[in-house]
Amino acid sequence: MPLDVLLSEIRACRACVGDLPEPRPVVRVGEGTRLLICGQAPGRLVHETGLPFNDPSGNRLRDWMGIDRDTFYGRPEIGVAAMAFCFPGTNPKGGDYPPPPRCAQLWRRPLLESLPKVELTLLVGGYAQAWALGDRMKGSMTDTVAAWSEYLAQGVLPMPHPSWRNTAWLKRNPWFEDEVTPYLRRRVAGILAE
Repeated sequence: MPLDVLLSEIRACRACVGDLPEPRPVVRVGEGTRLLICGQAPGRLVHETGLPFNDPSGNRLRDWMGIDRDTFYGRPEIGVAAMAFCFPGTNPKGGDYPPPPRCAQLWRRPLLESLPKVELTLLVGGYAQAWALGDRMKGSMTDTVAAWSEYLAQGVLPMPHPSWRNTAWLKRNPWFEDEVTPYLRRRVAGILAE
């Protein structure tokens, strides 16, 4: 299926009507996508604006990548397609609900097959890692991210979610910003320079 047709179908999807506060698929990819960012699902602010990572998590992610906001949204090499395209709602116990699996079941494989130029996929958070890596995932998200270099040959880089909720995780795991972030910045710069 041509990418533009698939994206039209994704944006018109209402498969979760009744299960979500309001379906509003957010996906930003194109024919030139070479770096694909796969998080879990849009947050409330992304849902309201329709712009992926248009929130404090996006600011941290862009810092990790070594790029500014204009580059993030303006370069066709960078694409964003979360595990679920719609905001899953806020959990009264804190944070957002997990991404509903139905979205990935419906759209993930056709979308990835329509993006043949992707060289590196950032698996942002445990949900994206579990879906993409399956039994190749380590015992935890931390263990999976710690083994990041093992996954590079598969074209994926597991990362923690850049949410403020993970600030304590980053403090406990300084190796992420010491080792992974410099590698990520070099790869992003290389992809954008070609």
